[in-house]
Amino acid sequence: MNTTITNEPDAREDAAKAEITIEQKETEGLSQGQIVRRRFFRHRAALISMIVLAFIIILAFTSVGVDLWGIRIPGWWQYSWNQIPPKVNNGVPTMSLWPLQFGDHPFGQDEVGRDIFAVVMRGTQQSVMVMVIAGVVATAIGVVVGAVAGYYGKWTDSVLMRFTDIIITIPLIVIGSVLGNTFGSLGAAVLGVVIGLFAWTTMARLVRGEFLTLREREFVDAARVSGARDRRIIFRHILPNSVGVIVVNATLLMAGAILLESSLSFLGFGVQSPDTSLGKIISENQAAFSTRPWIFWWPGIFIIVIALCVNFIGDGLRDAFDPRQKKMPSERAMARAARAAGPLPAGAAAVAAVDATPATPDDVHMVDVGMQTAYTGDDIVNFNDPRPEEPGDVQHEPLDPER
Repeated sequence: MNTTITNEPDAREDAAKAEITIEQKETEGLSQGQIVRRRFFRHRAALISMIVLAFIIILAFTSVGVDLWGIRIPGWWQYSWNQIPPKVNNGVPTMSLWPLQFGDHPFGQDEVGRDIFAVVMRGTQQSVMVMVIAGVVATAIGVVVGAVAGYYGKWTDSVLMRFTDIIITIPLIVIGSVLGNTFGSLGAAVLGVVIGLFAWTTMARLVRGEFLTLREREFVDAARVSGARDRRIIFRHILPNSVGVIVVNATLLMAGAILLESSLSFLGFGVQSPDTSLGKIISENQAAFSTRPWIFWWPGIFIIVIALCVNFIGDGLRDAFDPRQKKMPSERAMARAARAAGPLPAGAAAVAAVDATPATPDDVHMVDVGMQTAYTGDDIVNFNDPRPEEPGDVQHEPLDPER
């Protein structure tokens, strides 16, 4: 007795190819860098954060100028962060939204008369400098340590990871307090280097994990067979495949560095006078919180905005570099792809129509037995089966086609 089950794999494959090829057509002919850039620009939060962060950095470094290692470049703002002009409006901010006006002191003045806008811009410069330098130094050290430990393994891995464990056990805030009190007077750049020298442990562990996985891949074996040296394999073959993890963790390091610098400066162990930073501004004026709260609003807002922007940029880079992140096509994109591909074959159209119809309970279990349809559900069994029952058959059991 012949049993036939309706199946059209080719039609179903043709119907499913429409969803698969949409993203492939969008990235066809693009390099890996172009694909990453396109994915990043589609992340709205990351794109907006990048614009906001760029605006803050440009505003900070152009408004009050740059004073670094004896190099003085004036800015367009009329006051400097160490200048004490006469008080206007009793130090209250002159900026208002309606009617829109900024005035001479849009962020107000402190108790001695310093312009808060100029002081906050200088503090933003120092905090951003610490953030960038600490992130670069920590990333460089972490990548080298993690790459060497993950590639060579054995005793090299054990020695480097035990040294990393020792650094991890010491609280970073304690190390920063001791070293910040010693080197904070040398400027924000030196403080950023000091923070970066002890903030690389997480990066090293992540890079080591990536190298332990990638060193067993076929392209590494091919590079070894071709005679490539270990240094070339590490930095030219394996490291580019780990760039996603490295870039994302570097942004997290930067966000943590600016928060650490603000904490150290608030405690008095960060940037030292006569210079300033965002955390130091809050620390110096904490006694005036009840009388002049605007002194705390602006440095706090800038700390939060910078940290959030860096974190959102890290999220966008993670989604852009991760090949497993797939963008689900919208209904409009599916319809446009279907129109571009032309009409589906007859079999595929029939399968699509069947798939679009909700299944009824009677359609769940159904096969064709000879010229008739047999249902194998729980309600109807052995429907129209002309064969006599054999001894020992149990009622309400699904039909066995091989019987």
